[in-house]
Amino acid sequence: MPVQLWTKEQLKLAFHLYFQLPFGKLHYRNPEIIELASLIGRTPGAVAMKLTNFASLDPQITGTGRKGLSGASALDRKVWAEFHENWEKLASESEELRRKLGGSISVSLQNTDGEDSPEDYAGETRPRLVNQRIKQALFRRVVLSGYGEKCCMSGLAEPQLLVASHIVPWSKDKANRLNPSNGLCLSAIHDKAFDKGFITISDDFRVIVSEKLRRKKGDFLRDVILSLHERKIALPDRFQPKVEFLAWHRTAWFIDNRGA
Repeated sequence: MPVQLWTKEQLKLAFHLYFQLPFGKLHYRNPEIIELASLIGRTPGAVAMKLTNFASLDPQITGTGRKGLSGASALDRKVWAEFHENWEKLASESEELRRKLGGSISVSLQNTDGEDSPEDYAGETRPRLVNQRIKQALFRRVVLSGYGEKCCMSGLAEPQLLVASHIVPWSKDKANRLNPSNGLCLSAIHDKAFDKGFITISDDFRVIVSEKLRRKKGDFLRDVILSLHERKIALPDRFQPKVEFLAWHRTAWFIDNRGA
């Protein structure tokens, strides 16, 4: 029987899934790999192998001494070049392909950082709102995957209590809304403290707690937030936070530097 070559559309969907899964979950027993295999008419083993082909092209994997599966095709490389870091295009086109194949990406109408943002979508039609949520869902999956689904400050490992927190907020930098290097995996409470500027992160990835908060007392506050001061965050396997984004947060968003 002749070998069934991968189409660009199939590769695009595989590439879309690749960044949403931790490196250690690229195996044929993974339910999401099984689901994609059924959708595109491939075996789970074939999809798992293709994801590890992509891993061999990923400098954030190979740079740590890990290796994917050699044998990436010219089309694999073309898809990598076209969509790597082009998150808007990857999210939109992958969802459209899934719809054509009878599948879809299920999303909530709640944004990535855990709150509704009606000011961002005033006057938007529902389809456009859903499209934004699809993109945000991809951002969340990629960020949480990079951090092994653990809060980078506390180590909390319950996905339902974790948030893909933007360093530079969604409303402040359109170009980097879906850039995973503009994200941190945080517990809901640490996300809120970061979003409100009570905590920030230094260029050497240490937590800085605002003086305003450090003047307050309470066992819970001490144990959950104040104890983090000067502690280094856990860094992700992929998409390390960019120092320019962290610098923006310290300068423009951190309470101590806003005179609040």
